[in-house]
Amino acid sequence: MENISRDLFVPVSKEEKQYETIVRPSMSYWQDAWRRLKANKVAMASMWAIVFFIVLAIVGPMVMPYRYDEQLRGHEALGPSLKHLFGTDELGRDLFVRCLYGMRISLSIGIVATIINIVIGVLYRGISGYIGGKVDNIMMRIVDILYSVPLMIYVILLSVSLKPALEKLFDKYAFLSGLQTVGAPLVCIYIALGLTYWISMARIVRGEILSLKQQEYVTAAKTIGASGQKILLRHLIPNAMGSIIVTATPQIPSAIFTESFLSFIGLGVDAPVPSLGSLASDGINGFIYYPYRLFFPSLLLCLIILAFNLFGDGLRDALDPRMRK
Repeated sequence: MENISRDLFVPVSKEEKQYETIVRPSMSYWQDAWRRLKANKVAMASMWAIVFFIVLAIVGPMVMPYRYDEQLRGHEALGPSLKHLFGTDELGRDLFVRCLYGMRISLSIGIVATIINIVIGVLYRGISGYIGGKVDNIMMRIVDILYSVPLMIYVILLSVSLKPALEKLFDKYAFLSGLQTVGAPLVCIYIALGLTYWISMARIVRGEILSLKQQEYVTAAKTIGASGQKILLRHLIPNAMGSIIVTATPQIPSAIFTESFLSFIGLGVDAPVPSLGSLASDGINGFIYYPYRLFFPSLLLCLIILAFNLFGDGLRDALDPRMRK
């Protein structure tokens, strides 16, 4: 064998070394998404605004000296001041505390309805897309039928029809007494939004599952004997979470707006429990003389919805694989 001479080895120049420089450290999909989300100043500001609203809605009513239903004699129909930041209504109730409690109701409805939406939509269309064939065709036709009717009609019908049944259940069974403190109208809205908002989620998930189940790792899982349930829960759904999150985020402000609309027309929570929609509805009656009663709850509602929408846009850009560089 011919000996290799040392003269054949030439040191690498500085210019050549630059080609081997690592541009950025290796990171996972979620780490890269978080990096791009942090680079989006508007999305980050919206995220911190959402955190601020949630903390304010939870802690605010606890530290305030007034309850949301407390009527203060001699404080009826007062304007905004240092003692009552948003003023008081005609019954002497502090509007700032009522707006904070209304934010709690609205945010809880948006978050709970979205969680129910994700669970139902992901499982329903995940099973449909993975099995395929006649099962997928039948389940898809059911979604098409439900999608043909406006969702608001479903929400209103379910809210009206479920309320008497839930009130009877709360009175009959003692273990449901905890839900009775929440109130049958609020539970009705949770259920109604959760049972209707999953339809749009289902279509997104089906498309993702149909695409992912053709991948090599799914074929490898089938080869080693993995069950369909294991493939769906451990491989397909986790890999579709990016699209699921992007789809679910805009539905939170949509659910908040729907609840506010129902409360605005009198189909939401019962008095004296406030929501931003019911407060805005009450503020319309005396808008000419007391415009602040309509302005403050409407402003909070607009800011919450705007924050969620801007954060959803930033999250969509961060989780989009085509945006990776």
